[in-house]
Amino acid sequence: MTDPTGCPGPTTVLVIAKEPLPGRVKTRLTPPYTPHEAAELAEAALHDTLQAVRAMPARRRVVVLDGRPGGWLPPGFEVRPQSTGGLDERLAAAFAGSSGPTLLIGMDTPQVTPQLVAPALDVYAWRECDAWLGPAEDGGFWALGLAAPDPRLLRGVPMSTHRTGAAQRARLAAAGLRIRELPPLRDVDTAADAEEVASAAPHGRFAAALARLTPVVQR
Repeated sequence: MTDPTGCPGPTTVLVIAKEPLPGRVKTRLTPPYTPHEAAELAEAALHDTLQAVRAMPARRRVVVLDGRPGGWLPPGFEVRPQSTGGLDERLAAAFAGSSGPTLLIGMDTPQVTPQLVAPALDVYAWRECDAWLGPAEDGGFWALGLAAPDPRLLRGVPMSTHRTGAAQRARLAAAGLRIRELPPLRDVDTAADAEEVASAAPHGRFAAALARLTPVVQR
């Protein structure tokens, strides 16, 4: 149920992102794509993600950025720099810089929509719930929401493995948190992922960028 007044909900949305520079983003797409093509796909994914977040009834919208903002950044977003360290430390620091209910998503799921995350942004999202987890199809997670941001809930969780999502859920459960789930999504890591995600969101900039690109032929 949404707020009948149309006011923003109680939740801050964080997008953890990396400046889409060739050679620094989507390196697992190279090959078949060139570093510049991979960066183009990354920028398109980031654009679609931010446009979706812009349409969400969030209290605040924040890009937690590794790098510098560019033309892909729409109005209405704050920008905070990412911390150093492993991914668990960077995610923990992102939550540490927030107050109140907070939902964090990445830039690897351009098929995300406001409707998909609506349960976690509802005015009653945190009633009898302390955490939201969006599992990724590769075993990780694409979204994590905390009613009370606590960086200790992320530090030390093994990241980028097929057990990351299960490990994060176990950490939340061990802390006694009541957990609800968002639908699973597929991250864009490989060329096969890119094709699947573009098919799931055929009208986005990511799908359009993918359709324009021709993978380099392996010799």
